[in-house]
Amino acid sequence: MSPAPEIGVAVFILKDNKILFGRRRSLNIGAHTYALPGGHLEFRESFEECAAREVKEETGLDIKNIELLRATNHLLSDAVHLVIIYMRAQLTDPNQTPQNVEPDKCEGWDWYDLNNMPEPTFGPLREMLQGGFNPFPIVS
Repeated sequence: MSPAPEIGVAVFILKDNKILFGRRRSLNIGAHTYALPGGHLEFRESFEECAAREVKEETGLDIKNIELLRATNHLLSDAVHLVIIYMRAQLTDPNQTPQNVEPDKCEGWDWYDLNNMPEPTFGPLREMLQGGFNPFPIVS
């Protein structure tokens, strides 16, 4: 029997035209790369609930205006099939500072400009952004 796909929720937290990234420690998926806050979708959890929970668990930040941006599908190896649900959110209080709540999983959090992203960026995320995807809302 084949393993089931893993479903992850990743959150673009936007502030002052920057995106919050953290460098992952040695984990099975995305080890030592910069990634968005996020994690595995739990049973009976909405994407929005997962986004708020994971961001709080990893960064200590409270978020609002959580919205779905895109879903992507990746076969990373013969054993890893990853579906990533990308969300976008704003800080409930723009003066909040991200904390490294899980230092065993992340080296720390910082804000980066979309045109000056940290390297190495998690592969599926890098490919999507290099393909022209822009997580910032379109202002008319």
